Amino acid sequence: MRRNPLALVGAAILAVVLFCAVAGPLVAPYERSERDVSRQLEAPSADHLLGTGENGEDVLTEIVHGARVAVVVGLGAVLVSLFLGVGLGAVSGYFGGWIDEVLMRVTEVMLSFPGILLAILIIFVSQEPSVMTVIFALAVTGWAGYARLVRGQVLVEREKAYVEAARALGLPHWAILLRHVIPNVLGPVIVQATFGIASSILAEASLSFLGLGPQDSASWGSLLDQGASYFLLTGHLALFPGLAIMVTVLAINFVGDALRDHLDPRTQT
Repeated sequence: MRRNPLALVGAAILAVVLFCAVAGPLVAPYERSERDVSRQLEAPSADHLLGTGENGEDVLTEIVHGARVAVVVGLGAVLVSLFLGVGLGAVSGYFGGWIDEVLMRVTEVMLSFPGILLAILIIFVSQEPSVMTVIFALAVTGWAGYARLVRGQVLVEREKAYVEAARALGLPHWAILLRHVIPNVLGPVIVQATFGIASSILAEASLSFLGLGPQDSASWGSLLDQGASYFLLTGHLALFPGLAIMVTVLAINFVGDALRDHLDPRTQT
């Protein structure tokens, strides 16, 4: 990162977002429960730096609290997807045969569905749009991409000499996978997971914009939805949540590009 200024900028922005996610109530200028209906839809001022919403809530406070939802959903959906995708992809690539055929056909079926539409269906069926429901909905389709990536990497690794040596020593298959094969394929997976966090944050914002996000928590997407309703009257209500989403996703992409350049041996000189 020291050789990549954009990565340093991205890391600094993400540090601020993570700090807001962890210490939101401490750094927010107001409590979320505070409402002043006499100051609805006010423009930015000294009292409310980013203005107020339709119920008189402080927009900056909502954005700070919304960082927690973005971080929890982004990390949670990717971690669940990684757990499923890496495990199934490694098993599929290592053992091959009918196991590979079955798992890859299931993966292809999952990849054929538009992820956001399937997430909407899951949340609609559950009728409980909470943070955990959103994470589950995004992970249901998110694991397939990791499984296909890991499977391709394992197909290459399983033919290498160190795997043959481990087999000759009598190591069980699970030990070869966990101790040798999977650690050697994690480079591309880490890069894809980084971009996956950005995609999950965008997906959560999209669901909240449609009214299918977490109902008991602040969300940048729901703020953006509120701002779209009053855009011609008070543009700040859509501008600032949109900037929060854009800057966070852009920062993650900066860091992901740096990780890709560092972990890709073809870029090393």
